[in-house]
Amino acid sequence: MAGTARTVGIKDVAREAGVSVGTVSNVINQPDRVSPATLQHVRGVIERLGYVRSESARQLRAGRSRIMALLVLDMGNPFFVDIARGAERTARAAGLGVMVCNSDQSTEGEADYLALFAEQRVRGVLVTPADPSGANLREFRRHGIPYVLVDRVAGEGEPAGGPEGEGTGDGTGTGGGVGCSVSVDDVVGGSLAIRHLTATGHRTFAYVSGPSHLQQVRDRREGALLALAEAGLPASALREISVERLDVASGRDAGSRLLGLPDRPTAVFCANDLLALGVLQALYTAGVRVPDDMAIVGYDDIEFAAAATVPLTSVRQPAVTLGARAAELLLEETGDQAEDHRHEHLVLQPELVVRRSSLTPR
Repeated sequence: MAGTARTVGIKDVAREAGVSVGTVSNVINQPDRVSPATLQHVRGVIERLGYVRSESARQLRAGRSRIMALLVLDMGNPFFVDIARGAERTARAAGLGVMVCNSDQSTEGEADYLALFAEQRVRGVLVTPADPSGANLREFRRHGIPYVLVDRVAGEGEPAGGPEGEGTGDGTGTGGGVGCSVSVDDVVGGSLAIRHLTATGHRTFAYVSGPSHLQQVRDRREGALLALAEAGLPASALREISVERLDVASGRDAGSRLLGLPDRPTAVFCANDLLALGVLQALYTAGVRVPDDMAIVGYDDIEFAAAATVPLTSVRQPAVTLGARAAELLLEETGDQAEDHRHEHLVLQPELVVRRSSLTPR
């Protein structure tokens, strides 16, 4: 029986090459300090023995990881895939990697991953929190690892900047030790959706809201109510249909409940596009015409929105930009100039993308 292969270490390379461990270290990390002949000789030994540098050991000595972590609510949602894409582009440009993890909207899963990140001493964490109390992040903060909130406004009492690129504030503050944040103004986004629907003649609405503990869901409802007030309509014109998850299956369930309402609204606004696609499936199966019988507006503007059977009107979030800016803030906080870093709370602006699902005027 063949024995277990032994890992080749730096001492093995030094012994085989007839040089010191320090010389091998210089060949690997500071080759300009080694003569060309020695450099060629030691590299030949490294290749022959199959030596691979231990990145974890190097990070331990340097005190800085080359990995940042990204923890999102649902990697099945293309919105979070786009956030990951933006973060990865920024990280790779800086010579770093991104470990992407999925809390699956679970506070327990979030706590487990944050503990893992602390054990691995990652460079920092980009996180869309699942725990509404913030207890998981408060515990994680004890480890001194920086984090940036993604798609989440800074907590109550923290300084918050105005919309990026607009002169409503400098977007910076000390944050009391709490990390940076990058979010989208979801109140504005909810207003955009309902303003569009009232402009096309609708007067009764449903809001498929998703989990009530998520701030994004509450903010989008607040924006919807503001738009109703602007149009001179009562808050009762918006009927809320809550679901436990922000996915297509929950949207189908909401669509079935919507069809069972005695006074069926003529328009539905959904807290994200996956819910809207599920509602669209339920209406299509029941023979309800979209947008003739009922208009639909989603949120996020994922790629599937435009490709739906009835192309979906949606409030677009700049997901790739969210991920990229969050990663940039984390790099600033963990870079060579970290002592000069001030926590920033960036708020980006959404935009409405109108497609056929809401275009019929009433």
